[in-house]
Amino acid sequence: MENNERKYTAKDIQVLTGLEPVRKRPGMYIGSTGLRGLHQLIYEVVDNSIDEALAGACDTILVTINEDNSVIVEDNGGGIPVETHPQTGKSTVETVLTILHAGGKFNNSAYKVSGGLHGVGVSVVNALSEYLEARIKRNNKIYRQKFSRGIPTTELEVIGECEGTGTTIIFKPDKEIFEDINFDFNTLEFRLREVSFLNKGVKITLNDKRNQKEVKFHYEGGLKSFVEYINEKKTPIHDNIIYFEDKKESTIVELAMQYTEGYSENIFTFANNINTQEGGSHLVGFKTAITRVVNDYARKYGYIKEKENNLTGEDVREGLTAVLSVKLMNPQFEGQTKTKLGNSETRSIVDSVVSEHLERFLEENPKEGKVIIEKSLRASRAREAARKARELTRKKSILDNTTLPGKLADCQESDLNVTEIFIVEGDSAGGSAKQGRDRKYQAILPLRGKIMNVEKSRLDKILGYEEIKAMITAFGCGIGNEFNMEKLRYGKVIIMTDADVDGAHIRTLLLTFFFRYMRPLIDFGHVYIAQPPLYKVSKGKTDHYAYSDIELSNIMNEIGRDKNYPIQRYKGLGEMNPEQLWDTTMNPDTRIILKASIEDAEEADKIFTTLMGDKVKPRYDFIQRNAKNVKNLDI
Repeated sequence: MENNERKYTAKDIQVLTGLEPVRKRPGMYIGSTGLRGLHQLIYEVVDNSIDEALAGACDTILVTINEDNSVIVEDNGGGIPVETHPQTGKSTVETVLTILHAGGKFNNSAYKVSGGLHGVGVSVVNALSEYLEARIKRNNKIYRQKFSRGIPTTELEVIGECEGTGTTIIFKPDKEIFEDINFDFNTLEFRLREVSFLNKGVKITLNDKRNQKEVKFHYEGGLKSFVEYINEKKTPIHDNIIYFEDKKESTIVELAMQYTEGYSENIFTFANNINTQEGGSHLVGFKTAITRVVNDYARKYGYIKEKENNLTGEDVREGLTAVLSVKLMNPQFEGQTKTKLGNSETRSIVDSVVSEHLERFLEENPKEGKVIIEKSLRASRAREAARKARELTRKKSILDNTTLPGKLADCQESDLNVTEIFIVEGDSAGGSAKQGRDRKYQAILPLRGKIMNVEKSRLDKILGYEEIKAMITAFGCGIGNEFNMEKLRYGKVIIMTDADVDGAHIRTLLLTFFFRYMRPLIDFGHVYIAQPPLYKVSKGKTDHYAYSDIELSNIMNEIGRDKNYPIQRYKGLGEMNPEQLWDTTMNPDTRIILKASIEDAEEADKIFTTLMGDKVKPRYDFIQRNAKNVKNLDI
């Protein structure tokens, strides 16, 4: 029998040299070739400038977006060295820009701490750019070298004389790599503001020549200014922000924190300027320290009696806004998105530093100590009430012989890859949705009216609200600190409300609830917003659906404006029959749904506080600022 098995030989092995691997698989280096990866290019260049600032060599960074989406990042740091590199025989500039893992970040001699992609950043930017030009001020001269898609197109040359030092990187993202090269100003603004907070004293300017926008960031207060910014729309319970910066061994720990009248905890952690959204050892050290210190203080001064239980970490952190930043020599990142700090020694370092400074603050500020303890004690009583409410709910479920809410029309499948639950406004739309759905993998949960505003309520009150209890039971994954993603029953949670003011309000209430008490649902991409059509145009027996005024105009142009075709403006989902609802809003092949995501958690927190919090003026100001952007106004 003839053996047709293909022989596997050395010539079958593909060897990618230089920056070829980056262009072959860019997602491995910048996460994606979508907008997130596109913006990462700028962050990587800025991170190099920040590394100069951390080394004490730079205090000014200018980022410019040109009309053609090319970018200029300029700093007044020491400038990339221009001498011939002993290992490569090329200039150090060319070495850093064309070889992965080349840079001053690996032996800790040039940079004690650094952010970015740890040495691969600027070479990756070069590889993924249509062109890149480096200009270096050093030795009283201006040096320049040009590249295209990672390959040098000129030698390093002297083009002039100058005073001072610095590096300018000019690049244009490659359209062969990226789906879209249009940078988003707001995304860049959020990140550069964050970077400025984390590096006090550094001046960062973002200049967008596409629309003549410019913002400048300069915060001498560092993390203290960061907490002031986050709490701008909240009501603090003590005026003094608790702030300190200390160094232990080779790790710098910086913390700012302030308690507010709210009920949610907002703790943001960073390691070497990288947002550690999944937490890690530094967060564990902080939580351990603050729980122990507050309990010790409360017992010492008689707030907690001898036979009473300690406050839990959850009690101690209610209403807390905190920003923790650590800077260390060799950070190890773990987790699904590589944003969890794994260095085990950092836990004890942060624990020790936070304990020492927080103990001192409470002893020296008894007035603040008292309001913090009283806030925690109220949280403890509410937590106990919430526990009893949960137990009552569980017992009631057992007595009723059911674990799922009666109004839920469940689906047959259990595979998270296909299952989805629609949260529908009202019984009328719920009836249409139940009839129109594919019951194999689509579940329907109708809500009666608007759910409560969780921004203004503690968990014990929230758990007493029937519509919220129905969602918690249907999703199956718990709430708050008891949330368990592994128990989630649906891969997609789809908010489906009317396209009017009330529908928008319900959508905001639901998103606030998910953000505050089921945050991982949003973080891991399980929450979606359905987009029902705004108009139906009937041409004979054919219906055309428009999801915006522009789309309506296009349809009318296509089928003929001079004909008097009937146009129906939908106000509610209940106006559609089951077939129409399926065709337009529920059918995965034809529907439009938007994934809810949080690129900037601090900004999201501010927006939810503004829209749903107690203060009226910030909400009024927000409406005034954004009124011109409103679409589909329902009047």
